[in-house]
Amino acid sequence: MRTLLVVEHEPGCPIDRFERWLAGLDLLVVRPHKGEDVPSSPAGALLVLGGSMSAHDDDIAPWLPATRELMAEAVSTGVPTLGICLGAQLLAVACGGGVEVGAAPGRECGVVDVRWRAEAASDVLVAGLQDPFPGPSLHADAVTELPAGATWLAETDVYPHQAFRVGARAWGVQFHPEVSLPTFRAWAEELPEVDTDAVTAELAARDDEVASAGRSLALRFAQVVAGRRR
Repeated sequence: MRTLLVVEHEPGCPIDRFERWLAGLDLLVVRPHKGEDVPSSPAGALLVLGGSMSAHDDDIAPWLPATRELMAEAVSTGVPTLGICLGAQLLAVACGGGVEVGAAPGRECGVVDVRWRAEAASDVLVAGLQDPFPGPSLHADAVTELPAGATWLAETDVYPHQAFRVGARAWGVQFHPEVSLPTFRAWAEELPEVDTDAVTAELAARDDEVASAGRSLALRFAQVVAGRRR
């Protein structure tokens, strides 16, 4: 069984539904917000979750430099890696890309329809996934510049860099394929500019579709980790 190292930045942004969808992997969850050290090695695979801080908030989350170093190491050694929302932004910054805090288009919230670009058709993780892909989202920061040599995989009307790959086996997604309805509601309730009832109702109405798509992505990643997709 391959070990998947999971970095959780805060208790309100857990691995959530991915825990059961990645049940075939040995999950090792590290919680630096509780004082646990971020390992220097990414083990067999790496999953970096989201969080309310920005990719540059080293003073708020002092483990972020170690997380960026860990992600850069994973890319350089070809360790299968997935960054979700903040995790995707950290991947971009770790590899020389750019992230804008409080990006100009404003917060992207609700279930967004993520469109796969032509480059996705040959990607080992996302080729053939639902298109458009229903991606729960509540982010205000955004990847504005991809790392050199990265492959741009998906976009929305509001924010272009919704999914990308760095190197052979490191992916970032700006949306939340792992999130459940209770977790999503809790996030919305923390954001005064967001209509909690409206965005929660949108997810509730599409949750079967969201769960099916998220499960497909998780299972694909598990197959990459296990070496069954190349």
